[in-house]
Amino acid sequence: MGLCFLLKYLLTVYYKYFLHIIKLVLLLHRLHYICLQTTQSKMKYTYLLFFLFISVCFTSCVSTKQLTYLQEPENAVDSIISIRKKQEPYRLQVNDLLSIRVKALDQETVGIFNPISDASPNATGEERLYYDGFVVDPHGNIRIPSFGELQVLGYTVEEVRMLIEERLLKDFFKKEANIFVTVKLAGIRYTINGEISSPGSRIIYRDQVSIMEAIANSGDITIVGDRKNVVIIRQYPLGQKVHHIDLTSIDAMNSPYYYIQPNDLILINPLPQKSLGTGTTGMQSFITILTIITATATTILLFVKL
Repeated sequence: MGLCFLLKYLLTVYYKYFLHIIKLVLLLHRLHYICLQTTQSKMKYTYLLFFLFISVCFTSCVSTKQLTYLQEPENAVDSIISIRKKQEPYRLQVNDLLSIRVKALDQETVGIFNPISDASPNATGEERLYYDGFVVDPHGNIRIPSFGELQVLGYTVEEVRMLIEERLLKDFFKKEANIFVTVKLAGIRYTINGEISSPGSRIIYRDQVSIMEAIANSGDITIVGDRKNVVIIRQYPLGQKVHHIDLTSIDAMNSPYYYIQPNDLILINPLPQKSLGTGTTGMQSFITILTIITATATTILLFVKL
């Protein structure tokens, strides 16, 4: 009883596949019979064509190795992997957005250094940072009330904090005021395009973000996305550079490009399987190639009969 139910279920689900296979077998049988009546060279050509179709079928689907992230060597055992956790401090670039806050024992005395924009009183999150933050202009400066312009291009946020604190103690406050300055990047903004579930610009409010987190935040790479050659276009003081990283290897975690930087552009290129259009799974490829072989065999039979 159970076997009958299983056979009925398989026939229901894979009915069209069985029809394709039966039709192909009948056509190949008919083609084989005709080939026996033709010259040997024509028969060899037919078998060669069939072999080529089968080869395409096996090479067109996306393999597991192309889909798996951070793979270890095949003979690897459980062990501690040396990971490069300490990154070079990020140096500010043009268009970076800074959040600067100054605190003191008497908070009213530092109110002028903590601007609150009246442009959009209901703004929250990223919008408020846009109105109240300090943007690095094309000359590498930021404008702070009472300070004027301050050169920050190429500095780290810690170096900017020390510059502001030193200037405040020199020109505005005494040491007893207990000035406390915080300087942070207003989130890490990046753009991701290509074979990704949710392309577009994103911002993550953290001091350090890996490319794996950036991809996860955008819904993961699609099945036809190339994980072995992810492109990162990064901004530098003298221009932009193109970098590549292989996310299928565990060595990616030691890459200098594993952690993204503000204004990074991440591009996920498609695999060749997408342009071939033969399918991304074994079953899809099998059905596509099966259809092609069936159509070819039918065409040959028609020509032979004519």
